[in-house]
Amino acid sequence: MNKKVKFIYNPYSGEHSIVKKLDTVITMHQEKNLTIVPYSIVKGEGVEKALEDIDESYEYILLAGGDGTIDSVVNTIKAKNINLPIGILPVGTANDFAKFLGLPSDIESCLSKILELKPKNVDLGKVNDKYFINVLSTGLFTDISQKTEEHLKNSIGKLAYYIKGIEELHKFRKISVKVTTSEKVYDDPIYLMLVFNGRTAGNFNLATMAEVDDGLLDVVIFKAFNIPGIVPIFINILRGEHLEDPRIEFFKTDRLLIETNEDIVSDIDGEKGPDFPLEVKCIKSAIQVLGIK
Repeated sequence: MNKKVKFIYNPYSGEHSIVKKLDTVITMHQEKNLTIVPYSIVKGEGVEKALEDIDESYEYILLAGGDGTIDSVVNTIKAKNINLPIGILPVGTANDFAKFLGLPSDIESCLSKILELKPKNVDLGKVNDKYFINVLSTGLFTDISQKTEEHLKNSIGKLAYYIKGIEELHKFRKISVKVTTSEKVYDDPIYLMLVFNGRTAGNFNLATMAEVDDGLLDVVIFKAFNIPGIVPIFINILRGEHLEDPRIEFFKTDRLLIETNEDIVSDIDGEKGPDFPLEVKCIKSAIQVLGIK
């Protein structure tokens, strides 16, 4: 009997591109004697129903969507103690995590890798009781993705985030945050803080030294500096030289505590994260991913 593959896809991601490729997904699996069992995500509903029938007849779980979709499904998989590899088809707006893993944006090419390569152990981040695949952030502008309308994301892509960011500039201020690790304590004002399991945020390559399986998180803190310093920092980011900039604090760690009394939120892969304090840790080899070397 053919093994089954649960295919969970977000029809609203990106420009609805996965909907046009459903036949490709099905036929490429059929050629490998794998039967696709599809589940289309419905707006406003969780993905628990998609995983209700998972049993030993399934080979793996195939996901199509952006970082938020992947994050949601991974959290549900972990909550249900499902021990199956996942495959990722990056069809969202930014697809930061898929790019970090080296997955191609072309659906056919990505499917070929998923079908050919053995699963590889990949780390996950965890904050309080929630997992994150790519990045946890807090400080200024961290809820940009939450506030950006879906139709804007789908129509103008990453530009939508930049437009929303400009709208939020009037809130620019120093923020008091305390960060504690076993190696150090950081207790100076910041503008923005990102804790990476991945490498990029909004396609900006910020955690340039991150690895998929080192058991460590890459912490990038933008210190509170004089406003004219913004332009040089962005130039350094584009050059990949920002981690040596004195206005940025960078370190690797396997766990940290983030505390603040400020009226700010946390963000996990574009969705609202837990309330403070945040206990963050890296879960080494937390999940198996197909299609990566």
